Amino acid sequence: MPKHGKKYKEAAAKVERKLYSPKAAMELVKELAGAKFDETVECSVRLGVDTRKADQNVRGSISLPNGIGKDVRVAVFAEGEKAREAEAAGADVIGSDDLVAQIQAGNINFDACIATPNMMGKVGRLGRILGPRGLMPNPKLGTVTMDVAKMVGELKAGRVEYRADRYGICHVPMGKVSFDTEKLVENYGALLTELIRVKPSTAKGRYVKSVTFSSTMGPGVKVDPLRTRDFMGD
Repeated sequence: MPKHGKKYKEAAAKVERKLYSPKAAMELVKELAGAKFDETVECSVRLGVDTRKADQNVRGSISLPNGIGKDVRVAVFAEGEKAREAEAAGADVIGSDDLVAQIQAGNINFDACIATPNMMGKVGRLGRILGPRGLMPNPKLGTVTMDVAKMVGELKAGRVEYRADRYGICHVPMGKVSFDTEKLVENYGALLTELIRVKPSTAKGRYVKSVTFSSTMGPGVKVDPLRTRDFMGD
């Protein structure tokens, strides 16, 4: 267990042992964020799934309505017209064999990666490098596509990936502490709606087991997982 400092313990002491409404929880997270930088607000949703079973893997991506307040650097594997489309859309790194060589040399200066389908033969050689970093283009996530301009735009605007880990927990950024409470809660509502939409048909029992909000340096605040309709209520 990590050792927490005095500031963290003081903040944690202000969190009551109860389930907060999404709005009240987000307001408390913002109040307790004491770092000198604009902390990221994260939502952790524990789902009633067994990710050891292939048909219960919950994974995908979603464009949050208010973005996440991060400048996302996007790399695109494309050639010809598609490379020009990626450049016009604002991609930061574009290439083919040259980009493969850069990455193999350890130059990974991007946060997200897109590839056109015809590039996957080359990109596949980078699986051991990009895979562990969560950067491997994936058709299920929409990052293997011919519509590179659209995906560049969505990633720049705040498209985020969600993936249930071995414990069934999805950790997803909701934005920055500096965001208005309403915008953070709206992002949470969009995420929860999406997770419910992709519920595996084989999942048994309660699906959304617990929800916790926290900032980068702050304590977790537990949210009532049943408040799925009235996100802004107190």
